[in-house]
Amino acid sequence: MVDAEKGPGPSNAHQQKSSNNNNYEDYSAEHDVGFCGAILIGISILLCICFFPLAPFFIIKVVAQYEKAVILRLGCIRKGGAAGPGLFFFLPCVDEIHVVDMRTISFDVPPQEILTKDSVTVTVDAVVYFRIQDAVSSVCNVDNVKTATRLLAQTTLRNMLGTKSLSEILSEREEISNSMQQTLDVATDPWGVLVERVEVKDVRLPQNLQRAMAAEAEAHRDAKAKVIAAEGELNASKALKEAADVIAESPAALQLRYLQTLSAIAAERNSTILFPMPIDMMKAFAGR
Repeated sequence: MVDAEKGPGPSNAHQQKSSNNNNYEDYSAEHDVGFCGAILIGISILLCICFFPLAPFFIIKVVAQYEKAVILRLGCIRKGGAAGPGLFFFLPCVDEIHVVDMRTISFDVPPQEILTKDSVTVTVDAVVYFRIQDAVSSVCNVDNVKTATRLLAQTTLRNMLGTKSLSEILSEREEISNSMQQTLDVATDPWGVLVERVEVKDVRLPQNLQRAMAAEAEAHRDAKAKVIAAEGELNASKALKEAADVIAESPAALQLRYLQTLSAIAAERNSTILFPMPIDMMKAFAGR
């Protein structure tokens, strides 16, 4: 019988935690199956020899490149840890095989109704990306690693956003996602799970709150527009006062302003224009 390929696939140093290493060493240790276990193993090998033409169809297992196989022999982790990828043999009746998918898995966190720090009820949903980095720990330390990670993500989302105000939730999504990712990664480390990324998808507000925020924003814009218009009027009045002071210093400047105004009006349309005769022009005739 060919022994299984040893050890889990390679991983980065910053991803391999000390707790996982300790668990791996404990699970991979050689266990004494005892006298009865040795008899059962011998019987299994004997059955494989007796039914040799058909036995290969039942004792050969193929594991894909992205999978690992955790083999329990008489209830104990088989020496060498997880097997695969590739082809390996196992003993029927005494070996139990758990195939673990090592690819990145994503799931949606169902929308959660959360009461924020400033007593506002919002509905928030998120998406979590994780992968199993230790197949042995994922089988031995937790019943269903995917379900456990999903439920933990829901509770972590509720607990974390409950300490934030509405403005912080709306403006600090990236910081919330990073903090939630670190919290989940620490909690799921004994399960052999690495949480790679967490993203807050949507924050839905109640309809009445949306209308109130829209009215507040509109009032703020109106007030800002009025302030800008008032500042424009003030600047225009200052400019007109300065222009009037300049014109008052020279009476001829006022006449030139009259002519400039007439020229601007005549350029737009043909019409008859009546304007008052300046008193300065009448002084010459009054003297005679």
